[in-house]
Amino acid sequence: MPGVLSGIRVIELAGLAPAPFAAMMLADHGAEVIRIERAGHKPPIPPDKDILRRGRAEILSLDLKSAEGAAQVRELARIADGLIEGFRPGVMERLGLGPDELCAENPRLVYGRLTGWGQEGPLASTPGHDINYIALAGNLHGYGRAGGKPTPPANAVADFGGGGMLMAFGMLAGILSARATGKGSVIDCAMVDGAALLTAQTWSLLAAGMWTDERGSNLLDGGAPFYDSYECSDGKWVAVGALEPQFFAALAEKLNLKSSQLDPALRDELTATFRQHPRAYWCTLLEGSDACFAPILGMSEAPAHPHLASRGTFASISGRIEPAPAPRFLSPGPRR
Repeated sequence: MPGVLSGIRVIELAGLAPAPFAAMMLADHGAEVIRIERAGHKPPIPPDKDILRRGRAEILSLDLKSAEGAAQVRELARIADGLIEGFRPGVMERLGLGPDELCAENPRLVYGRLTGWGQEGPLASTPGHDINYIALAGNLHGYGRAGGKPTPPANAVADFGGGGMLMAFGMLAGILSARATGKGSVIDCAMVDGAALLTAQTWSLLAAGMWTDERGSNLLDGGAPFYDSYECSDGKWVAVGALEPQFFAALAEKLNLKSSQLDPALRDELTATFRQHPRAYWCTLLEGSDACFAPILGMSEAPAHPHLASRGTFASISGRIEPAPAPRFLSPGPRR
């Protein structure tokens, strides 16, 4: 069955993390993605291990600084719906491959520019990484325990959520508009903007007086004992998210808790309770109930969990475990 993006052609100028992730998402759902890698460049991840390269219709190795390499990119862009690049502002223009040149030859082209700081602003040409973008956008200040230092959540927020995934959305929105109007567009996708966008609900809670600008002291950041992680007797961990009163009631019943949901003694009671037994015991007691419980699994454990295995959340390809494409597109009607 063809993917939902079948018939869309995108040129990817290979870079690090966010741009390949956006291209992977498009390819996962049927877009024809032609990846162009820099000739002679040694990739940081071995190609046979790099999940972000999957699904490409073609992978080319070109010297973009040569007249021949640049000409081949222009030729491909003339018949493409979109192009994704992740270079600093001005690099593509110096190669003669900027949006002015390529969009003049293909007015329907959607030219996606994925950078950390964006195409404009005082920091636009400054190097940076995920940790820098989430620091400036206000995200990193809120990640970590009360009284502790800010803790980056790997590079998931700016690179992938606020960068690659946002670019995939922007690319499809631009292509949809171009097909309706005949006019392409230039997408200024900045990871610092995307990181800020991901905190929309937090800003809503702050405005409503339901959030403080101090990490580890709020409802969803470990400040509430009924939404936190706990260590078990075997050193493994579990996650509890019993936010609503009915879910906390289910948790309290299962654990025979004496403390109420807002009792200051609740955290100590939950800590002591979960330390009484190994994680497997708590999974048997709580998993699948209304207590909003889950074991905290490592990467070696998650693919084998019965729920993820039944859904095929992870796939084994050539002996390598990798996350399967998402989301899923199902036909309407009853599920068997």
